[in-house]
Amino acid sequence: MHLSENLLENPFASPSSLPYGLPDFAAIRDEHYLPAARAGMAAELAEIAAIVDNPEPPTVENTLEALERSGDLLGRTLSVLYNIASADSSAVLEDIEEELAPELSAHHDAIFMNAGLYARVALLDAAARAGQVALTPDSAWLLATLLQDFRRSGINLPEADQATLRDLNSRMTSLEATFGRKLLAGANAASVLVTDVRDLEGLPDDAVAAAAQAAADRGDEGAYLLEMQLPTQQGVLASLRRRDVRRRVHEASVTRGATGDDTDTRETVLELVRLRAEHARLLGYDHHAAYIAEDATAKTTEAVNTMLAPLAPAAAANALAEAADLQAALAADLDDPDAVLEAWDWAYYAERVRKERYSLDDALLRPYLELETVLRKGVFAAATALYGITFTERTDLLGYHPDVRVFEVIDADGTGLGLFLADFYTRESKRGGAWMNNLVDQSFLLDERPVVVNNLNIVKPPAGEPTLLVFDEVITLFHEFGHALHGLFSAVHYPSHSGTEVPRDFVEYPSQVNEMWAWEPQILSAYAVHHETGEPLPAQWITTMIESRQFNEGFATSEYLAATLLDQAWHQIGPDAVPTAVEEVLPFEGAALEAVGLALRAVPARYRTTYFNHIFGGGYSAGYYSYIWSEVLDADTVEWFTENAVDGRVLNRTSGDRFRTQLLAVGGSMDPMEAFARLRGRGPAIAPLLARRGLDTAG
Repeated sequence: MHLSENLLENPFASPSSLPYGLPDFAAIRDEHYLPAARAGMAAELAEIAAIVDNPEPPTVENTLEALERSGDLLGRTLSVLYNIASADSSAVLEDIEEELAPELSAHHDAIFMNAGLYARVALLDAAARAGQVALTPDSAWLLATLLQDFRRSGINLPEADQATLRDLNSRMTSLEATFGRKLLAGANAASVLVTDVRDLEGLPDDAVAAAAQAAADRGDEGAYLLEMQLPTQQGVLASLRRRDVRRRVHEASVTRGATGDDTDTRETVLELVRLRAEHARLLGYDHHAAYIAEDATAKTTEAVNTMLAPLAPAAAANALAEAADLQAALAADLDDPDAVLEAWDWAYYAERVRKERYSLDDALLRPYLELETVLRKGVFAAATALYGITFTERTDLLGYHPDVRVFEVIDADGTGLGLFLADFYTRESKRGGAWMNNLVDQSFLLDERPVVVNNLNIVKPPAGEPTLLVFDEVITLFHEFGHALHGLFSAVHYPSHSGTEVPRDFVEYPSQVNEMWAWEPQILSAYAVHHETGEPLPAQWITTMIESRQFNEGFATSEYLAATLLDQAWHQIGPDAVPTAVEEVLPFEGAALEAVGLALRAVPARYRTTYFNHIFGGGYSAGYYSYIWSEVLDADTVEWFTENAVDGRVLNRTSGDRFRTQLLAVGGSMDPMEAFARLRGRGPAIAPLLARRGLDTAG
């Protein structure tokens, strides 16, 4: 590839020489992204043209493998840009993202609406069907999915419709970037500033210190800043004793994106929903949800609706039963029999009832859940027990931010497997939530090993203080590492099949399996030790924690299903049914939840429309159902692990190695449901999920 003069000194111009191809973050500057991305697009189009113009008949090597080799400069650039823009953003990076969004959309269309390229891929498919070309199973799967991608990109549409589709794609991509930008600004603006420490009564001392540090970092010395987490529920609500402060925090959370200022997302949402509906209709689908489901394991919205429909009333019934207990606790606490349980009360009184019922609460647990110990003796130890891998921190390698830590992952045979980057702390420049990214995709074709990142949003304590977690954060740590393992264990030929490159409603499955090891007694007892004394969490507490797993499950399931069904409501409508005024957004949301029986006063949706980043900025549009769809597979798989315990140990190398080789390692190189059936010996059963969530006995 010929490089222009202005790219010769660009660190993206050639693969990194650092171990495992870790990007050279010390050399990368903001001004490198735009020229590298644009040069990468031009280079990829030239590579595509060479494939199309090849006079030889299409083969795996000159067509499929050539396609997989194309776009390496663009891929290197975007993997870093998108990771840093999420984890350590700035106004400059946000501008770059928005500027590139329509260009990248047009670039994608230029490839998947390229009639010559499609003809060549179709010829290869015809030759394979005629027995003239032999395909390996992964090549056959790649060819089939490529042809589907061409069709779903509009290759068969008339030219005028293709032009319309290009315009829609460009605008939708820009709107998604705009939503993310507004959301981050809105979250920062919604953070609650407290000037009187007495208003933080009930909050643990280390959390108060962290709030003071957060305020100081934003220039408010002597005050306390309660930063917004992405979901509706804010972690501090479980501890804050003052009801007026809880209400203030909750209302700051639920009004994000509907504030009437420049962080308001409603106009963006409405245009995005309408354009998605028009896009789907142009391609021959009833609505956007049907377009999304076809490319997932669900295949149809009917299948999604059939799975979700019976869960909502059962979850709501459980939540209402839980609410009655919390209502009684609230009335007793306020000495007011007419007091009404509100959404900002739920977490606080759920924690109080849990403490009374099980003699356990988060305040008691936190000193036993110190981040470093949970990471090494919990998350890493479970992976070692199952797969034999070990971890060495590489302080000689730099991440993209001082908080980022780099670990080399060593396989059981002593060979280097890849790199794991850990970025655990929240900051003003990081979007909310938790996620995994790839910086380098594993591929035998390209001789590349994986480099993966986990991002969380744990509040950072003052310097020298331990990072103490609540148990939900422990679960998140295990969950995201499950995604990391999916990337690290990838053993595929083609980079487009690497690790988590699987259908959206399958991608959460391995990570949700990994969550379960946080509960496994042999792991829990190892990582749950007092950060000062080293004393283990009392055995009775562990027993109590396990016994209490279904506590508050009605709330958790209802808030999740409310968000899931809200996602479907927005995306199972045609263009003409989309509201036209921003004032209609929240009424549409309310009617959608009312229709499915989840308009519960004290149980708001996990995400409201205006800050639902998964579906309006994060690639999960019409796909938020993926978590519970994947949990069907996950619960069934955990049952398989239990059935295959060795000497009473659920975590054993025999089961781990089989799960790794038959499911994690194959990535997207085959039909994921076939991979599941190969592991389990049959298709998935829903009964283990219903039992786990207490929905099998819900009335």
